[in-house]
Amino acid sequence: MTGTHAGAPPGHRTSRSLAWRVGTPVVALLSGSLLAVSAANSDGTDLRPGRYTDMAGLVEAEANDYQGVEDRLNELTDEVDQLGARVSDRGVNLARAEAAELRDPAGLTPREGQGLRITMQDAPDELVDEAIEFNKQADPEDRLKLNRFVVHQQDIQAVVNALWAGGASAVTIAGQRVISTTGIKCRGPVVQLQGVPYSQPFVIEAVGDQSGLLEAIDADGLVSGYRTDAANSQIGIGWSMEAEERVKAPAYDGLLDLQYARPLRN
Repeated sequence: MTGTHAGAPPGHRTSRSLAWRVGTPVVALLSGSLLAVSAANSDGTDLRPGRYTDMAGLVEAEANDYQGVEDRLNELTDEVDQLGARVSDRGVNLARAEAAELRDPAGLTPREGQGLRITMQDAPDELVDEAIEFNKQADPEDRLKLNRFVVHQQDIQAVVNALWAGGASAVTIAGQRVISTTGIKCRGPVVQLQGVPYSQPFVIEAVGDQSGLLEAIDADGLVSGYRTDAANSQIGIGWSMEAEERVKAPAYDGLLDLQYARPLRN
């Protein structure tokens, strides 16, 4: 039985094959052109495509999902603690004492004291629109990179790392305690911490000696680059820094699921 359909006119299969051979490269070429135009307009960066969507609903929904998982985890943890409390063993007691000593450096106890508050956010929409119009008429070497108008995860990470380097004893983002396993990820116009989305503005607070924190912020090259863009009236990305006499950093109460790689064995 041949590959042609019953009743198909002679040459039908040949014409379809020819159409596919000609049409497929054309479609691929057009798709590539669209991707190239998109990449050129965005300067290779995701320029917050979700900023015009219902972000409040998205944040609330995802936060509720996470809260349900965390509530269940807390229930199971309490049950394990109750069962473990019934165990009386020298080794267990030593392990409990060691764990208690590590709670504070691990971020599992609250901290409070003087420190800094830093606020970051995307540049206003009108400045982005002005930059797009400016780029249409400017020479290529004079055009503004549109990714400089957006807060990226590396910008937030640079600030947090500088605060740690300045001697911070505790750091929070959006009021959530940052610990060694905290993952900072940008997803559209929000930042995710431990899988929970937080919308702008992004408020970072640190407990520690203010002079040491300020020196570390001023000395960090990545943070300085961001602050230069904030001072540029054409870009105006959001930045403010305030010294606070009392900064409260709550204890970390999220998931403590540690994941690590295992070496392959031959």
